[in-house]
Amino acid sequence: MLKENGILFDVTLCVGCGSCYKKCKEVNSLPQANNDFLKDHLSNNTYTVVEQYDKLYTRKLCMHCNEPACASVCLVGAIKKSPTGAVVYDGDKCIGCRYCMQACPHKVPRYEWSSTKPRIRKCIMCNNRVQEGKLPGCAEICPTEATLFGNIDKLIEVAKNRLKDNPEKYYQHIYGLEEAGGSHVLIISPVPFEQLGYVSKLPKESMPEFTMRAMEKIPSVVVGGGVFLSAMYWLTKRKNQIAKEEKNNTHGN
Repeated sequence: MLKENGILFDVTLCVGCGSCYKKCKEVNSLPQANNDFLKDHLSNNTYTVVEQYDKLYTRKLCMHCNEPACASVCLVGAIKKSPTGAVVYDGDKCIGCRYCMQACPHKVPRYEWSSTKPRIRKCIMCNNRVQEGKLPGCAEICPTEATLFGNIDKLIEVAKNRLKDNPEKYYQHIYGLEEAGGSHVLIISPVPFEQLGYVSKLPKESMPEFTMRAMEKIPSVVVGGGVFLSAMYWLTKRKNQIAKEEKNNTHGN
């Protein structure tokens, strides 16, 4: 039986070499960017990025939530939580509705805007490689072990011990441990995470659970009218915002 694995990324150990970025491109057969990898952004052709904040480097990728909001809103069941801990998807099932993009608390999934049969694309934690007994490309290539891969419970223990043993070195919080119900990607850092561009102030409840609890308090008669209209307004507004961001990123390159 496959065990639940995860990734622990330690900002203090990252030297910004970009090896994880390049290896991810290689193992996923994605086109290499012509520009500086530090200027690249998450897209349908880039599943992980390295970003610089002053003298610190950090990574952005799918957080592989314990209870993924993207899977809960997928109309066709294209997105699922794998027994390995990864959140995976079936591109052949994807109908391009982009609800997963709107639902993701970490704003990760990206859309194939230029394709005639567009799909959602994102990191799947090298799920096929893991099932073959290999490491994800990013963890395999990292020269400083800033990215570790292994049993999620053991990684949580490693992260907690580093914070406990080096209180002067680390900001005393493990990002991803509780945010949006927790995830299988954990991050530790010497500074608060909002300083590194991570989404902060997320609820501890999983997003599907958070939404379910909110909906249970709304009378059914209201759900049939006002809430539906409000939801459609929010979804439309969010979809337009995503399209604008993608357009700006494309022009920025």
